[in-house]
Amino acid sequence: MISLQEFNQDGLLQSVAVAIFSAGLWLLMRGRKKIPGATLDQVPGPPVSSWWKGHQAQMNNLKDGWSFHPDAGRKLWSGRQTANCLPVFILSDLPSQKNVFYTFDPKAMNHILLKEMNSFPPLRIETADVFLGKGLLGTVGDVHRRQRKMLNPVFSIAHMRSMMPMFNDIAQKLENTLNKRIDLLGWMARTALELIGQSGFGYSFDNMEDDVPKHKYSLIIKNLVQASVRSTIFTRTLLMNSVPWKAVHEVRDMVMYRHEFSVKVYEEKKRALEEGDEAVMRQLGQGKDILSILMKDNIDADAEDKLNEDEIIAQVFLSSPSYNPKSDLFLLDVTWISRTFIFAAMDTTSNAMSRILQLLTVHPDVQDKMRQEISQARRECQGENLSYDELVTLPYLDAVCRETMRLYPPVAHVLRRAMEDSVVPLSKPVRGIDGREITEVIVPKGTMVDISIINSNRNTDFWGPDAMEWKPERWLSSLPDSITNANIPGVYSNLMTFIGGSRSCIGFKFSQLEMKVIISMLVENFKFSPAPGKDIFWQMSAISSPVVVGGDGHPKLPLLVGSAK
Repeated sequence: MISLQEFNQDGLLQSVAVAIFSAGLWLLMRGRKKIPGATLDQVPGPPVSSWWKGHQAQMNNLKDGWSFHPDAGRKLWSGRQTANCLPVFILSDLPSQKNVFYTFDPKAMNHILLKEMNSFPPLRIETADVFLGKGLLGTVGDVHRRQRKMLNPVFSIAHMRSMMPMFNDIAQKLENTLNKRIDLLGWMARTALELIGQSGFGYSFDNMEDDVPKHKYSLIIKNLVQASVRSTIFTRTLLMNSVPWKAVHEVRDMVMYRHEFSVKVYEEKKRALEEGDEAVMRQLGQGKDILSILMKDNIDADAEDKLNEDEIIAQVFLSSPSYNPKSDLFLLDVTWISRTFIFAAMDTTSNAMSRILQLLTVHPDVQDKMRQEISQARRECQGENLSYDELVTLPYLDAVCRETMRLYPPVAHVLRRAMEDSVVPLSKPVRGIDGREITEVIVPKGTMVDISIINSNRNTDFWGPDAMEWKPERWLSSLPDSITNANIPGVYSNLMTFIGGSRSCIGFKFSQLEMKVIISMLVENFKFSPAPGKDIFWQMSAISSPVVVGGDGHPKLPLLVGSAK
């Protein structure tokens, strides 16, 4: 029989248990209320034009992709329309029909690129080292941080100043070549590669005289994309050396040549460093190129920061020594190889310079104003080449470069993948499918994230109603508070052109210097006009590129080039 004392003790324990359970339940419910994130299927999105391609065909359409990106946020699948493009919406991936989280909301981009950057690596980073080597583009976490730490000094302002004579020499070679109507895109690409070659690893690919470049490396860069396209059926597959397909073998051979060339140049640099300063000074660039500086800094680095040889080669050449071409199996993603190498080496900058030149042909008043500014600066230097500081502080040249990179970023959007569940906050609420306001979105592990560079750069909420106009003058005065207070995570001029966070473009200062050296030389000495009967359209490709309307579809930029003297 239970005593009164035992009954009271049991009752007390039960009461305590109920109280603890109730408190825990209350805390759990309270905690849930603190995470009001909407699921992806609650976020609106545009209609899908293809049930098996999702929105990919619309996003990457060479002709209509430019209009899809801003229009997608206006023409929602529920039938409603908005005046401004929504900063976040949902797209469908091909053929899996999985949701893609598309955004240019500043708070969301800060979360993805800065706060939770390790949880959102670039798409395909898990296999990047197979074909990119162990460089910045193929590593994550502490390895990526260590490599970036070693490379940061190479892209410092001090090093940019030291490279000015080299840049000016290449600009002079280009000036000597341009004396008739030519394909400017081809010459911008050749110039960009030569600048990368000499300043990057002290090697010259092009004498800038011949009509066609003769170095095998130059030809490979030109042909790799076309060969890759012919081999896309083998993308992300194991390629057999015995596959009886010429296009596949061409890609394999070009990748192997690139790797073997990379190792050869690296070994030459290594021998020169071992022989001493005199041997280094005999090389092109006299030890001021990126590779030489990186190798010297690596010798003096602490043990935890040192890079191995494979990593050093991968930084400069994007070469992959990790595969064995003699094996029967050859893992290769041909599309990613071509895009990544050309993106890192030359195409983004050369296409940006081509875009500036084409814009100047349709805005002759801007061209004249630039020429006056550059000529005046040259007179003040008594005809000598402008120094780094003199060049980068020319206000109108800088304004033209910034405005072009704002309105026409060479890369329109970048992809990330969520490696774990994440609640992404929004700075601007979005009305969900059920009519409720969404301030946070639950992005599940495995979700593809599409960050829209072009929509961020053209956001009328920040840049005003004239955001779609090319107006260099907007940079000649202070930017509006709507821009400076937007907290956009980009590393360049409140723009997303060079991305932001630890995976931002480490060479954006190099790119800007290259553009200003070449454009200033061209505008000072030449007058550019549209080529008669050659209307130009810029395709929405991985890197936007110009084609002649009604032409063969190959990237070209024919312009009339005359003397400005």
